[in-house]
Amino acid sequence: MRHWWKFLGIGLLLFASVAGFWVPLTPALVHVSPDRIAPGSVELTVTGYNTSFSSGTVVKLTNEGQHICASSVSVVDANHLNARFEVPAGLKANLTDVTVDGLTYQGALFTESLGAGISSAVCPEPNPAPTGFTFPNRSILYESIRNLHFHVPMWFTMIALMGISVFQSIKVLGSNSLDQDLTAEMAVRIGLVFCVLGLITGALWARATWGAFWTNDVKLNGAAVTGLIYVAYLVLRGSVQEAHKRARLSAIYNIFAFILLVLFLFVVPRLNAIDSLHPGNGGNSGFNDLDLDNRLRMIFYPAVLGWILLGCWMYDLRVRAARLAKALDR
Repeated sequence: MRHWWKFLGIGLLLFASVAGFWVPLTPALVHVSPDRIAPGSVELTVTGYNTSFSSGTVVKLTNEGQHICASSVSVVDANHLNARFEVPAGLKANLTDVTVDGLTYQGALFTESLGAGISSAVCPEPNPAPTGFTFPNRSILYESIRNLHFHVPMWFTMIALMGISVFQSIKVLGSNSLDQDLTAEMAVRIGLVFCVLGLITGALWARATWGAFWTNDVKLNGAAVTGLIYVAYLVLRGSVQEAHKRARLSAIYNIFAFILLVLFLFVVPRLNAIDSLHPGNGGNSGFNDLDLDNRLRMIFYPAVLGWILLGCWMYDLRVRAARLAKALDR
C-alpha cells in the first residue's frame, strides 16, 4: 500500500481527537473556604471537580502528620460539601492540608496559634478513590490541559514542514532546480497554515490559563515574528520575476529564516535572563517536568505524529496541484 502513511495519520488523529476530548480529568479538590483556621469551631466549604461526594465521605485536616477529623460533614452535591472541625491550639506548621476521601488539597489553610503539636486523631477509613484512565487535574490548567494534544502538535508540524522547505532550498543552491524551488515554496505555505493554527490554539490556551489572549511573552512574540519572517519569504518570491534568480534568492533567505525560527522558538525563550510564562522557558520548569505524565503521553505522541503526517499529506497534495498547474500553463 503506497498510501499507508495517510491512513496511519487519519487513524492517529481520530484516536487523539476522540481521546483528547473524551477522557475525563482526575477528581481533585479545587477550593476551600475560608482559607485559614484558628483554634475553635471551624466550618469549611470544600469544592471538588469531577468528584463524587456522598454520605459517608470522610474529611480530615493534616498538619505535620497530625490529623483532625471532621465532627460533621454535610454533602451539598457531588462537588460541594461543608465540614465542621473542632481545631485545637498548638498545630506545628503554618499550612494545613485538607483531605476528602483520599483527595488532598495541600497547603489549603493558613494556620494560626502554632505550638508544639497536638494529639493526632484516628479518622474513619475514607471511601475508595475512583479508578479508570484519566488526565491529570492541574491547578490553573484544569480542562485546558486537553489543548496540549492540539496546540503543541501544530508547532511540531510547522517545524517539520519548514525543515522540509529548507532542505529543498539547500538542494536548490546545488542544482538550481525550479521543481525543488517549487516544493520549498509549497512546504512554507502549508507550514504557515499550521503556524496560524498554533497561534490561534495558543491564544485560546493563554486566555484560559493566563487571563488574556496575548501577553508580552517572549515565546508568543517570537512565534509571531517567525510567522512574519516566512510571510516575507513569500513576498520576496513575488517581487522577483526571473525564475532562476528567484529560486536562488529565496533559497538563501529560507536558510536564514529557518535559523531565526530555531533562535526565536528554542534558544531565546530558554535564556534565564528572559521572562516567560511558557513552561520550560525563562528559567521555568518544563511542562514535561510537572504536568506531562504517562497518561497524557499516550495521547500526545500519537497526536504529534498524526498532525505531522496530515501536514505532509497536505504538502504532497499542494505540490502535485502546483506541478499540474505549471504543466497546464506551458
